[in-house]
Amino acid sequence: MTAEILSAAYAGDKKSIARIISLIENQVDLHLRQPGHSVPVIGITGPPGAGKSTLVDALIGEYVNNGKSVAVLCVDPSSVVHQGAILGDRIRMSQWFNHEKVFIRSLSSRGSMGGLHPAIGKIKVFMQACPFDVILIETVGVGQSEIEIIKHADKTVLVLVPEAGDEIQLMKSGIVEVADLFVVNKVDRPGSNIFVTQLSNMLKSKSSSKPVCSTIASKGDGVSELKKTIDALI
Repeated sequence: MTAEILSAAYAGDKKSIARIISLIENQVDLHLRQPGHSVPVIGITGPPGAGKSTLVDALIGEYVNNGKSVAVLCVDPSSVVHQGAILGDRIRMSQWFNHEKVFIRSLSSRGSMGGLHPAIGKIKVFMQACPFDVILIETVGVGQSEIEIIKHADKTVLVLVPEAGDEIQLMKSGIVEVADLFVVNKVDRPGSNIFVTQLSNMLKSKSSSKPVCSTIASKGDGVSELKKTIDALI
């Protein structure tokens, strides 16, 4: 029975894909196929309130409009009572629930300190063997302990907001060091130009040529340019 579900999942059946992910979450031993080709995995991380989910929602649109199929894994905070995901991220992406080229799944972090589901590695390998063109992984939040995303993503995008100046100082030796691309979201807020300049200068002081993109994800502004920048990196 499981073999049949796996076969259907690898053929792109979304219900079967969801069932296999549930089995992996529950530590059921499966004979997973190794990916036959390289499917890029993009990690999206950043502090709570930075607009990660809104940005992912907008990125989905960019990929779909370019004829690409997209899988999205959203890692939500765990309930302290039963360790289940709050599943808030998927609500923001509701327009894509039934789209033929989009698969969205929320995962509980289950108390993991890395901002990711404990089985994210196996889930990622499984998803790469399914017929998707790109996989987006959104983490719970960000902090010194949440650089785990770099182990699973080909490229890591750090989403920040103009008010994050003090946070940048705190994270200099953490995720800022390992992110491949920086996004300053909500640049319609006061002080955004100053923050973008400060961030760019900080990166230059570290002899880094990592790109910095500016977006207003809620309006779709700058998202097309962001996708092009991501594509250039992978």
